Amino acid sequence: MVDIRLGAPRNSWGVSPDHVDLRRGPVASLSLSVDAHPQRITLDLARTAIVVVDMQNDFCHPDGWLAAIGVDIAPARRPIEALRGVLPALRAAGVPVVWLNWGNRPDLANVPPGVRHVYDPDGSGGGLGVPARPGGSPTLQAGSWSAAIVDELAPPAGDVHVDKYRMSGFFDTPLDAVLRNLAVTTLLFAGVNSDQCVLATLTDAACLGYDVILLEDCSATTSPAFCHDATVYNVAQCFGFVARSGAFIDALPATDAGLAGAPGGRR
Repeated sequence: MVDIRLGAPRNSWGVSPDHVDLRRGPVASLSLSVDAHPQRITLDLARTAIVVVDMQNDFCHPDGWLAAIGVDIAPARRPIEALRGVLPALRAAGVPVVWLNWGNRPDLANVPPGVRHVYDPDGSGGGLGVPARPGGSPTLQAGSWSAAIVDELAPPAGDVHVDKYRMSGFFDTPLDAVLRNLAVTTLLFAGVNSDQCVLATLTDAACLGYDVILLEDCSATTSPAFCHDATVYNVAQCFGFVARSGAFIDALPATDAGLAGAPGGRR
């Protein structure tokens, strides 16, 4: 008789002192149908996770790195309200929330010059690991204020956190291992920038065999608007599907937990 489970809830063994049961426990399917492009889709919430990319201070806060170098961060803040609506509803339905953030090592030992150049294009000494403002925290350094999720989206205990060091969150990180241990096959994507880190990670996910869905209103970019439009087009054309968070909120089972924190309730 085995009555102790080892592993993640969706990927565990049964064990006892004299027996190990390698069969994974059954996971009850929870079907959800939503409007999307290029077609309406039905997915299994029990095999779904949402990956939220780079909704952190250096990209989305007025005192962060992007704002310090003169970038208008208003577009990067647009997903906040939509995420505040859909994330509690997804959590209540048992969907894991994975926060994928730039969070570099202090010594930048695994960051090549091509990546550092993005943040210090003229070699003047700014960029990764250097405070964007006098007295500030080091740009995109793991554990710093700069790399932290914006206060408006402060996650509860139980969400999953993965640091990344490239545009794609799959390279040189445990993201794929985490998702496979969660036994998910469908990924919702949100965050910034939609045409850069979100798209790079989504593309790699599709190439790895995940079913991918971009939540259009939960994603944005500080690039010109046509970059976001092209991303939406290419995701629906080449990689997966595009939907809006309201479609999920409307289709999810109505629970008090699911509606908590949702601005305006269901929409």
